[in-house]
Amino acid sequence: MLSARAETWTHEADERGDIDLHVALDPTEQAGRATATIRIHASREVVWPLITTCPEALKTVPGLVACTVLDAAPDGSWQRLRHVLDYSWFIPRLTYEIRATYDKPSRVFFERVSGDLKTLRVAWVLQSDGDDTIARYSVDLAPGFWVPHWLVRSALKRDLPKMLRAVRGEAESARMHR
Repeated sequence: MLSARAETWTHEADERGDIDLHVALDPTEQAGRATATIRIHASREVVWPLITTCPEALKTVPGLVACTVLDAAPDGSWQRLRHVLDYSWFIPRLTYEIRATYDKPSRVFFERVSGDLKTLRVAWVLQSDGDDTIARYSVDLAPGFWVPHWLVRSALKRDLPKMLRAVRGEAESARMHR
């Protein structure tokens, strides 16, 4: 968890201005929290499978090289997933399991169950706005081992917008081909 000193959020202006991004790092810069919001010109029903299926996650999540469904609820309300992340030559390949909880088509929550990461909590909230979707993403991340400070900052400040833009691109492309 972030200390009180790191609880002050700083607004990170995005060079394109299309993402509202807030990032906070703990004093050691070994853990962080970020929230981001993006407008997607597609319905929640188009966006939903892009954030809840392994094939789509492999296209949009930077460094994700494997995604496997290990278990799932018969009603589709949750899944247990194994992710393999090959992020950089600076750190070893990471393997971790997460539990995904779904409230279709508005909320997704992912939480680390086991594996190489100490903390990983992710939430997506999808809100309809006419024909568009406002996607809000939040993440709490702590690797649990030392990584270069710039890598933690980069993952939150550069790769998070990259992922959101990839989801938006896939959704808007899918909408155009309907």
